[in-house]
Amino acid sequence: MADTVLLTGVSGFVGSHVALQLLKAGYRVRGSLRNLDRSEEVRQTMGAHGADVSNLEFVALDLLNDKGWDDAMQGVKYLQPTASPFVTSMPDDEMELIRPAVDGTTRAISAALKAKVKHIVLTSSMAAIMYGHPRERTKAFSEEDWTDTQIETNAYTRSKTLAERKAWELVDEANRHDDLSVINPTFILGPLLNEDPGTSGAMITRFLTGSLPAAPKIGFTCIDVRDVAELHVLAMTRPEAKGKRHASAAESLTMLEMAQVLKARFPAYANKLPKFELPDWAVRLYAVFDADARSSLGELGHRKSVNAKRATTLLGRDFIPAKDALEAMGKSLIDHKLV
Repeated sequence: MADTVLLTGVSGFVGSHVALQLLKAGYRVRGSLRNLDRSEEVRQTMGAHGADVSNLEFVALDLLNDKGWDDAMQGVKYLQPTASPFVTSMPDDEMELIRPAVDGTTRAISAALKAKVKHIVLTSSMAAIMYGHPRERTKAFSEEDWTDTQIETNAYTRSKTLAERKAWELVDEANRHDDLSVINPTFILGPLLNEDPGTSGAMITRFLTGSLPAAPKIGFTCIDVRDVAELHVLAMTRPEAKGKRHASAAESLTMLEMAQVLKARFPAYANKLPKFELPDWAVRLYAVFDADARSSLGELGHRKSVNAKRATTLLGRDFIPAKDALEAMGKSLIDHKLV
């Protein structure tokens, strides 16, 4: 009988790709949803992309509620907690992000440890690694680094950092450090599996619909969601992934470079794409009136690099190039008539 994987956030951008790869690899997937009314939607998405949906089942779980977690772990061999809020607009109350991230991680991992699951693969983020550091730093970021939440960082980076630290704390307290692997992706691009663009897709939608006439001088280290999903599947069983974090990033693209890639690959949208970079002074002026812009000021003109050797070694190949990941996302948005 196929091994069962409990996958939280099965309907999300990352979670749906992880589910697809797990099903194609022959695993049985027990996907968690806050509302089981979405079960058929997820089932149809998986089936449309060639998965055997007879190995897919669903359970209702909430990151902020204890109900159902112990029952959901019955017969589970592996846990994949991918559910965690990701936003580009910061809430007024940072606990709207931090509480579900930390409490959800605590509930999932505590229940898994209690049920003695064999291995846990947590979806974290490079947000838990490369923020709160001196701006003049030039060294590539790696698994050895942690975001300093005591320095001015936004609610999202704090939520991811605190949640991952909590995960390591829990497995260490249980003397099961090597039974956790963590995937730390950067800005995730790549193809959509359904008509939900997710947060990263929503940003690329702004490029293609003309709602972003000029681009701040901000760079994003990017990775394709298909690589992220494959890393999740491999990390469940590969001995070299045990007890380790995996910094995961292909190349860095500025917002203007993203626009140029989209222009070259989708010329019909050229007139809608940003054509120039905003001067830093203009962004700083706008940030006086906009909290989200203020939270990004530290990234202006700052291009970060990532040492992702551990992740590419686990993958056994180089990452899909960031420009190809961006093209795949753009094509999905167009094909799904979201732009």
